[in-house]
Amino acid sequence: MLDQFSIQTEKLGRVYKLRGAKKGEARSLVALKDIDLTVHRGELFGLLGPNGAGKTTLIKILTTLLSPTSGRAMVAGVDVERYPDKVRPLINMVSGGESSGYGLLTVRDNLWMFSQFYVIPSKEANARIKKLLDIVGLKDKTNIRSSDLSTGLRQKMNIVRGFMTDPDVLFMDEPSLGLDVEASRDVRHFIREWVNQDQRRTLMLTTHYMVEADELCDRVAIINHGQVLACDKPATLKRQLQEHAIFEIEIQENPNLDIAGFKSIRGVNSVTRQEVDSKVSLEFVLKEEAVLADVIGKLTQMQLRIQNLRKREPTLEDVFVRLVGRRMEEEEKNAESSAN
Repeated sequence: MLDQFSIQTEKLGRVYKLRGAKKGEARSLVALKDIDLTVHRGELFGLLGPNGAGKTTLIKILTTLLSPTSGRAMVAGVDVERYPDKVRPLINMVSGGESSGYGLLTVRDNLWMFSQFYVIPSKEANARIKKLLDIVGLKDKTNIRSSDLSTGLRQKMNIVRGFMTDPDVLFMDEPSLGLDVEASRDVRHFIREWVNQDQRRTLMLTTHYMVEADELCDRVAIINHGQVLACDKPATLKRQLQEHAIFEIEIQENPNLDIAGFKSIRGVNSVTRQEVDSKVSLEFVLKEEAVLADVIGKLTQMQLRIQNLRKREPTLEDVFVRLVGRRMEEEEKNAESSAN
């Protein structure tokens, strides 16, 4: 039954009609296609995928902000399309990079005003505000106007707003946007602790940061082009690649390097290129370690000198590459170029 889960979708789909499409161009965009997901109560569930994969569209449907084109979605046992007014008191949502709140109001006044929308008694609301601001490191900013906050601090205020109502189901759409490394780490720790403190609580997180999904989530659904490609515990998804050998080979920079030739080597499951700090490296996922000899032979044939070689354990990035054929950043760039 649908109501056994905090969140469940059945064949959920969303199609956008494109206005102004010229003759011969697509007149619609499939944002979601036949999404089947189940999220248990007490679970911290992640939607992992590149920008434009359909994550935000799915969140908007689950939070009653957008109607599905097909299929069905339930949140906290309630049909989101048929009974949105019953869903809304049970949920809350935080989006990364949003500029919610009134700039002329202080941090405390913004949060207090929001608490009154949910009819939280003032005494209880003030206690929650004090506690949450202390946890995220905004205690000394309580009486500062929100317009005077930096982007990162304003995002922390938005995150506090999400927890103010102590919802049954909390949706966080790219919450780390606008946060520095230390702030992101603090927020991740707080999110994990919030879920652990009460088995009633469920949190759905969308992200395109692999580390965030791996560190936080009980289970992860990898989504791309509006479809779920895999769904399981991060450790289980990575374990599926442990039967393969993953090597990172740093080579001399060569702007004309074509990696297509490596894909024809028998036993090479995938190869990707990356450049970091002017260093070029090729990452190979091999069926077995013995294939490495053929890869090195090909590099020698191409007169490419190996500067460093290391074997490493699988990551969620490797899982994504195996499913999609390229890295998250490459997929995002490809989507941007296609849109243009």
